Amino acid sequence: MKVKRDREEPTPEAQLRSSIDRLDPRIQKLVRSVRTALRRRFPTANELAYDYGRSLVIGYSPTDNGIDAVVAIAARATGVSLYFNQGPQLPDPTGILLGSGRQTRFIQVEAASRLADPDVEALLAAAIDQATIPLPLEGKGRLVIKPPAAKKRPRRRPTK
Repeated sequence: MKVKRDREEPTPEAQLRSSIDRLDPRIQKLVRSVRTALRRRFPTANELAYDYGRSLVIGYSPTDNGIDAVVAIAARATGVSLYFNQGPQLPDPTGILLGSGRQTRFIQVEAASRLADPDVEALLAAAIDQATIPLPLEGKGRLVIKPPAAKKRPRRRPTK
């Protein structure tokens, strides 16, 4: 005998909408427009959404693993950034990439139109070419709501 739930679980789209709605109205509008532009640019990629409370991250990946994402939107109270997972290896002749991490670099996105900038387009094309796992050539990606990673306990020093 099946038991019916009183409430159905919200769809991934509804969950993401709820996360976006918690942001400042200016940031909400920007996230939605950047997301639309990236969805058009990466139609076969899966959207992996992580809500960390103070930030919302949406990665565009050929798999369900965030580490495989080609790019990711990060929305915080301070603004919206576009992260490139293979950032240090990307050609950046105009020096628009920010950050000094070993894995990623990013650009600030003040408007979705920034994605149409020739320098950003070149970075997006290079990111696709250098992806560790290529994006599928056909099909449609899906939205996956990912739970935030569990907080790691600090390592203990080995006893002598």
